[in-house]
Amino acid sequence: MNRTLEVNNLIKRYGSKSALEDVSFSVKEGSCFGLLGPNGAGKSTTMKIINGIIEADSGNVDVFGKDIRKSADDIRKLVGYVPQEITLYDKISAFNNLVFFGEMYGVKGKKLKERISEVLEQVGLSERAYDPIHTYSGGMKRRINIAAALLHNPKLVILDEPTVGIDPQSRNHIFEIIRLLRSEGVTIIYSTHYMEEVEALCDDITIIDNGRVIVQGDLNELLLQYATKAIYLELENQLEAPVIPGIKNVSEYKKGWLLETDHVLNSMETISHTFHETGITVKALEMMRPSLESVFLTLTGTTLRD
Repeated sequence: MNRTLEVNNLIKRYGSKSALEDVSFSVKEGSCFGLLGPNGAGKSTTMKIINGIIEADSGNVDVFGKDIRKSADDIRKLVGYVPQEITLYDKISAFNNLVFFGEMYGVKGKKLKERISEVLEQVGLSERAYDPIHTYSGGMKRRINIAAALLHNPKLVILDEPTVGIDPQSRNHIFEIIRLLRSEGVTIIYSTHYMEEVEALCDDITIIDNGRVIVQGDLNELLLQYATKAIYLELENQLEAPVIPGIKNVSEYKKGWLLETDHVLNSMETISHTFHETGITVKALEMMRPSLESVFLTLTGTTLRD
């Protein structure tokens, strides 16, 4: 499998504050790669180094086999970067914003007008092309932000927290854009602290916290390895936590109980048999799907901080 990106031993400090400490990972060509972590973990710093906006104090980054320190200009022609901050001119139209950014990428004339039409269609905002940006919702602005990064047909697209504070419609549009890009062979780096989004979109992940990589690998393999195995149990008129053999931990969850166990199927059989004999009605008995949130909890001892 070819690698679009190789990140090796990145270190970045701002004065006495350490932003990154020996961060390393790689991204497969044509994949959607999730870079996860709480706010302040070092995700945005990593993205900016990959895109050549800032330099690491040490370590190296290769994009499409090129060293970012030696070939930053060449790499930028292949990369579309969508920063967390909205980078649009508020008083002019989306179309004119895209003209500006297209020319910054070296796309001009008839080709630029064609690409603007294409990306506006892609982000679902063709009908609002000539409205000034200040009339757009937050989600619409983020979609135009993405459109600007696609004008030069990049082979790698970096999305830094693209769904922060947006409406469900815009969120769904962004997901559709990512899936379309992947179908065209584009590699995606998706940086976020919303783990459910990564579960829906990504193949491989790296989780960083306090500037350090705490786990990385194939998403499904990590879920199997680290996620808490559990059962959801809801009983009729059950006020106290049930006591069931083989259950490691019981906690309140929704209208019932979350039961942690290493042997899910055996425990479900035991639960069904136990409450059938006692005559207590089982309203719900479900195997819980492993989640990245539980992986993070297992590895750090805390839930993901916003």
